[in-house]
Amino acid sequence: MATIDLKYGKTSIPFEYNGDQFEVLGATNRQNSLTDAEIGKRLDAPIDSLPIEEIVNPGESILIVVPDATRQTGCGQVINLLVRRLIANGSPPSDITIIFATGIHRKVTEAEKAEILTPFIAQRIKTLDHDPRDLAKLIRLGETSGGIPVELNRALVDNHHVILIGGIGFHYFAGFTGGRKLVCPGLASSKTISTTHKLAFNCETMARRDSVHSGLLDRNEVHNAFIEAVSKVSPGFAISTIVDDDGSVTDLFCGDWITSHRAASDEYAGGHTIKIAGKRDLVVVSSGGFPHDINLIQAHKALDAASYACNDGGTIVLVAECPDGMGRNDFLKWFETGTSQKLAEKLCEKYQVNGQTAWSLLQKAERFDIQVISSLDSNDLITMRLRPLNEISRVSTDRSKRGYILPNGAKFMIQR
Repeated sequence: MATIDLKYGKTSIPFEYNGDQFEVLGATNRQNSLTDAEIGKRLDAPIDSLPIEEIVNPGESILIVVPDATRQTGCGQVINLLVRRLIANGSPPSDITIIFATGIHRKVTEAEKAEILTPFIAQRIKTLDHDPRDLAKLIRLGETSGGIPVELNRALVDNHHVILIGGIGFHYFAGFTGGRKLVCPGLASSKTISTTHKLAFNCETMARRDSVHSGLLDRNEVHNAFIEAVSKVSPGFAISTIVDDDGSVTDLFCGDWITSHRAASDEYAGGHTIKIAGKRDLVVVSSGGFPHDINLIQAHKALDAASYACNDGGTIVLVAECPDGMGRNDFLKWFETGTSQKLAEKLCEKYQVNGQTAWSLLQKAERFDIQVISSLDSNDLITMRLRPLNEISRVSTDRSKRGYILPNGAKFMIQR
């Protein structure tokens, strides 16, 4: 028997398994994290852009956009180096502002701000919170070619320069995280977020569009709408990181906000796409621990990856702590509709972003026997057609039921 530690929040759960029954997919491939000097060299040679020192002049205001607590980006190391560069270039700390791209997520706590930025930066640089419903802090900047209103945080136009810092990962309908997502949906209004996300769903087929998929940017309607919206403010510089399991930066791409993000996405896909010969009847998947399992909405991304490795009617065991619960107080209400078909009809009548996540989750619950090890209330799991599982040792050890183990489900894409 072999043992693998499956990350669960900030701890882990040991899973003892038989190597004849299970194959491990996406096991950790240790890479050296980048030193400050190595990151500095990348900042010196940006993609399709001048170095930041040649873009920002002393006396000009700078807005730095960073992710919230649901993302793992290595932001602390990067922003320390960036702020020091800006100050050395003549920009006083008073000209620098940091804003958290929360979209419709909850606000970042003070403790999380220090963790994301490091205490040194959090104490010295002014920070802003985004509220997608605060009309006084939003500005309308026209529409996309598809008629979607572009309403973004005013800070994006109130400063001379906008710099994006984000991490690259797969996103189950935007293709990839990072880049343009830091502005739209990260700093967009509720209306803009809802209407851009609705493009992922086809109300004629009552299903997600074929062109909207994890790892896909070309022809992706949601990605293209994000690009159009963000073009209204045209960020001056972007930094995209790739991190290891500990959140340390192992690679970094910077420069033009579109082409540098594309280069980072291509690199990430090359190292995080798993090809399998065929699906199996049992898949054990961990989101990869905090922050990937901070709540169920985030943990669903690992479940989505696992679904591509499991036969219909098979079993998926999801290991995800979810200390923040569902991620939205109103998430459970979507499951009152009964079936995924009825939920899709409701979604098309009045679209809401998290309704689509609920639909995706319910559709999987109808296809698979989904068992969940988490801190979520058992009754809530049952309401969502999921089965609470108290101990990982209760996973089937029937060797005739072959399976896969995905220890970092949120980070990988499965292909056949």
